[in-house]
Amino acid sequence: MESKPAISVLGSGGWGTALAIMAHKYGCHVTLWSPFKEEIADIRRFDENRKLLPGVPVPLDMNLTTNLDETAKSDLIILAVPSFAIRQTAKLLAPLIRPGTLIANAGKGLEPKTHLRFSQVLSEELASARIVVLSGPSHAEEVARDVPTTIISASHDIEAAELVQAMLMNPNFRIYVNSDVAGVELGGALKNIIALAAGICDGLNVGDNTKAALMTRGLAEIARLGTALGARTETFAGLSGMGDLIVTCGSLHSRNRRAGMLIGQGHTPQEAVRLIGTVEGYHASLAAWELAQSVNVEMPITEQCWRICYQEQSARDAVRILMERPRRHETECEWHL
Repeated sequence: MESKPAISVLGSGGWGTALAIMAHKYGCHVTLWSPFKEEIADIRRFDENRKLLPGVPVPLDMNLTTNLDETAKSDLIILAVPSFAIRQTAKLLAPLIRPGTLIANAGKGLEPKTHLRFSQVLSEELASARIVVLSGPSHAEEVARDVPTTIISASHDIEAAELVQAMLMNPNFRIYVNSDVAGVELGGALKNIIALAAGICDGLNVGDNTKAALMTRGLAEIARLGTALGARTETFAGLSGMGDLIVTCGSLHSRNRRAGMLIGQGHTPQEAVRLIGTVEGYHASLAAWELAQSVNVEMPITEQCWRICYQEQSARDAVRILMERPRRHETECEWHL
C-alpha cells in the first residue's frame, strides 16, 4: 500500500496488544481500545501490558482509548476480544461504522450456546462490513517481540483478505490468503481442545508417544468435523490447522496446554480455568461435541475432553477408553456414529 493505514485494535488483552505493537512498529497509525478504564490506565502508567505481555514496551505515541467512537473511521478494525464478548462488541460497533468497513477478527473459538463461528456472528451484527478472519500459529508473546510469524487472512471476499494482507504484512509477519473461511476458523477453534488434551498428557507424564498420537488423531477428527460442516480437507493440513495445532500443543505460552497440565496433575477443570484465565478449549469441547452430535460425526478425543470438563471423567480413564476403542484402518473416511 502506498500510505500506511489507520488501524484500530479492539481488545487490550495479550493478543490485541501484540497486534497493536506490531502494526505500530511497521508504521501503521494504531488505536488500541478497551472497554475497561483500568486496563488502559495501567498500560499508560507503565508503558506495557504488565499482566499479559510483561517487558514488552507499548509505544508512547500509540493512541490508547476507551472511546469506541475513536476507532470507527479506521481503514481496518481488528477484533481481539474473548469469545463471550464478540457479539456484544460488534453490537456496540455497528452504529458507528461506515458501510464497507474492513473488519478482521483475530479471536479463535465458537460462540457459546449458538456454536457459530465468529465470522458468522460478525456477519449477523455488522451486515454492511467486509469480514476477514486472521488465524494461524501465532503466540502473542512472540508477535509482540517481532519473532518471525506466518498466519492466514481468510474471507469469502478475497479482495478484503488481500487488503488485510497488504496492511499488516511485514518482514516478520507473513500472511497468506485463503477463501476457506469455515476451515480456517474451525481449525483455530478446535485445536484448543486438542491442546487442552495435550496438556493433560503432560500433566499425567504419559510420554511423547502418547502426545504425538493425540495430536495426529486430534487433527484427523478436527478435519472430519470441519469437512462435515463445509470446510475443505486441505485447509487442515495448513497453517490454521496443523500449524496452529503444533504451536498450541507444544508451547507453555498456550493457556489451553497449561490448563490441561493442571487437570492432568489432579486439579478439577474448573480450578484450572480459574487459575489460568481464558481457556477456550474448555468451552470449545462442549460446543464441538454438540456440533459433532448434530452432524453425526465421531470425535473420540473431543468426547473425552468434554467428559473430563463437564462429566467428571478422570483423565487416566479417558486415556484408557481411547486406547481400548475398536480396531480401525487409519485411512477410513466413514467415521460416523
